[in-house]
Amino acid sequence: MRNIFFFFWEITKIVIIALVIVVPIRYFIFQPFFVRGQSMEPNFENGDYLIIDEISYRLRNPQRGEVIVFKYPGNPSYRYIKRIVGLPGEKIEIKDGKVIIFNQKGSQVLDESEYLSSNIFTPGKIEMSLAENEYFVLGDNRYASADSRRWGALPRDNIIGRVFFRAWPLTTFAKIEVPEYPRNY
Repeated sequence: MRNIFFFFWEITKIVIIALVIVVPIRYFIFQPFFVRGQSMEPNFENGDYLIIDEISYRLRNPQRGEVIVFKYPGNPSYRYIKRIVGLPGEKIEIKDGKVIIFNQKGSQVLDESEYLSSNIFTPGKIEMSLAENEYFVLGDNRYASADSRRWGALPRDNIIGRVFFRAWPLTTFAKIEVPEYPRNY
């Protein structure tokens, strides 16, 4: 009888220790996310399993080009995935299929060649100035994405975290890198 009690006590300790380690990591550091829909194709496909880094933005601000997961401003129970294009304090203009960034350094057409093919244009005609703690986000599939062109600026408080790596499918397992832009952005 004593051996059975000892066995169950050891199992209970292992489960408690595992929960003490896993639960904080899952809820405060990394979070899984399944891509649903086509808004980020061809870079992220429907069904991709991603790991979201929730801690980076507690230590630094989001950067242009990062792919993020956030609470949709129109219904915070929905989670969206998009790419950050505009940063706080900037003016974004979409005209003639191009994204133009206006900031203290002047204006520049956003070079998205690192993650979009040259035949992808950004439809729409919009001008938007971003306030402090607001971001402009776009889906990589510009023709099939509900993004800042449709519902406006994304408040920083809605950002859950950045896409850290793709875990599934295994053939595309990789850490997600941030595109490098010229220094004048």
